[in-house]
Amino acid sequence: MQIMRQALDETDQRIAAGLVAAPRVSWRELARCLGLAERTVVRRVGPLYADGTLRATVVRNPARFPHLVPLVLRIRVRPNRIRQVAQALARRGDTVWVDILGGGDEISTVFFLEGADARNTLLLRDLPATDAVGSWTAHTLLRVFPTAFRWTAGLLSPAELAELAALAPDSEPHAPRSPHAPLTPYAPLAADAALIAALAEDGRATYADLARRAGTTALSARHRLEALVQGQVLRLATELDLALLGAQTEALLWLSVRPGALEETGRSLSTHPQVRFCAATTGPANLVVAVAAANLDALYTFLTESLGPLAAVTAIEVTPLLASVKRTGLVRH
Repeated sequence: MQIMRQALDETDQRIAAGLVAAPRVSWRELARCLGLAERTVVRRVGPLYADGTLRATVVRNPARFPHLVPLVLRIRVRPNRIRQVAQALARRGDTVWVDILGGGDEISTVFFLEGADARNTLLLRDLPATDAVGSWTAHTLLRVFPTAFRWTAGLLSPAELAELAALAPDSEPHAPRSPHAPLTPYAPLAADAALIAALAEDGRATYADLARRAGTTALSARHRLEALVQGQVLRLATELDLALLGAQTEALLWLSVRPGALEETGRSLSTHPQVRFCAATTGPANLVVAVAAANLDALYTFLTESLGPLAAVTAIEVTPLLASVKRTGLVRH
């Protein structure tokens, strides 16, 4: 693998932002939306995927997999061992995010654990047996608010973002679901496991490749992928270093919100252009929010002008991200 990019020009940034908004959009559709020639998009995007600057994948929605235990851990680690522990966590197949926080002595990681036994093994055996780990707190994800996943650093206009959503039929629904509208029960098909595994490795795999992996036809693979995404079973994702899009400051916010206002607050914050992730959790803080801002001043403005007026927020803890080791199930290089 080549060395990943340290900087992108404006055109590459807009292409990358478009792929964050619609990870499987065709090059022709992306070019038309951004006002570029299709050959320009093809010429520029190929190297971005080839050197790992952009990577396409999918993430399961734990709410649609009843056996999964979605857990956020805040782990205190001896500073001289923190990278070693973070890398060990990133190598696990059940971690989705692994970030180094604060003063360099804390790791935040999101697990999708395969059942209660896996959770108990992690909390009662694996972590206590790791001598570099001092303590930890566990927060179960109760609800993930999906609208924040269209974060594009303000590089796309609202019209461009709306057009991408409309042009990508297999992207997630653009309109938020009513909080009281139940999802259609997910009925797994025999080919789903192989299809999801193939997409996790390459979220832009051709339908012919997906069909070969899943033992079905290309048309069936396409229809099944669209059903899984539109049914909120899977989320398509484009992984990249957010600093390449101008986000030089990232932080996790741990909010205490009055229970009666938790749904409204989570939905409101998840649509903010600087919010990357938003979920209701168990634990001392009941809402965790990942923010990507241009700089510290922009983070301060978010805290004072976007969070400040929310009367339902009774307490907040801000933990800066020092380094990202794994995102959307992919280890950072």
